[in-house]
Amino acid sequence: MKKNHNYKILNINQNFLGLEAKYSTFEESKIVILSCPYERTTSYIKGTSRGPKAILKASHYVEFFDEETLTEICFDKGICTLHPLSFKNLSGKHAMDYIYNNVKRLIEEEKFVVTLGGEHSIAAPVIKAHFDNFKDLSVLQLDAHSDLRMEYEGSIYSHACFAARVAEFTTNITQVGIRAQCREEHDFIKHKGVKTFYAHRIREEGFYDSLYEKIWSALKENVYITLDVDYFDPSIMPSTGTPEPGGFFWDETLRLLKKIIKNSNLVGLDLVELSPIRNFHFPDFMAAKLLYKILSYKYS
Repeated sequence: MKKNHNYKILNINQNFLGLEAKYSTFEESKIVILSCPYERTTSYIKGTSRGPKAILKASHYVEFFDEETLTEICFDKGICTLHPLSFKNLSGKHAMDYIYNNVKRLIEEEKFVVTLGGEHSIAAPVIKAHFDNFKDLSVLQLDAHSDLRMEYEGSIYSHACFAARVAEFTTNITQVGIRAQCREEHDFIKHKGVKTFYAHRIREEGFYDSLYEKIWSALKENVYITLDVDYFDPSIMPSTGTPEPGGFFWDETLRLLKKIIKNSNLVGLDLVELSPIRNFHFPDFMAAKLLYKILSYKYS
């Protein structure tokens, strides 16, 4: 049931894709972009708090028409970009609860919510909000890191712990691209049955239809995607807090996402851990185009 909350939205100069008002009102848009520029626990390269703004700015140069799906989703469904959440002095559990409550309200408004981070810790409350609203939910985590530590540098709400917080309410987590973890995380995966597709195994077996089938078969009907940009190889995505060699590339990733979305019900999405590099705009643009590609796959 719609709650008719009053939301502040960004205008054509600041919103996703630079959309005119008639295609970006809250009332008429099916898709809502929520920026969470939260950064409290980044442990290496800083700057994830600037990620959402960089993605929105770069999105103004993404074409409205998608030549693969032959759609213009921004016009067909409408995309509303909300004012970024303001965290001020919020951190830890207070920040996570704040994110949860905002996302839950948007889901109750029957919106498809896209959340932009910020560090990966923001994903746990977003996923919880979806888990509380959708039955048989699986989490698809595209990431270089397992993020299953119980705590890191004194915080259970660290970006390195987000998946452990998710596992407190569901272990229906499928990880793809993992190539860095501690022994504690490896043991957690083994004991809890988290389905993990390691990067070295993917490279050994090949990014072929058999792999797509294995990943898809591990998921339930409703799927939430959390995408840490360090999943990609640093050669195309250097703008991230903890880059890892041996990552993945554009075409193989789109093939995977297209197959998953075609065969599942994608209910939500976040894109996190972009740390913009000054005067180096391609990674920002790539993140923006990736987001629009996923939306085009969902609604085509």
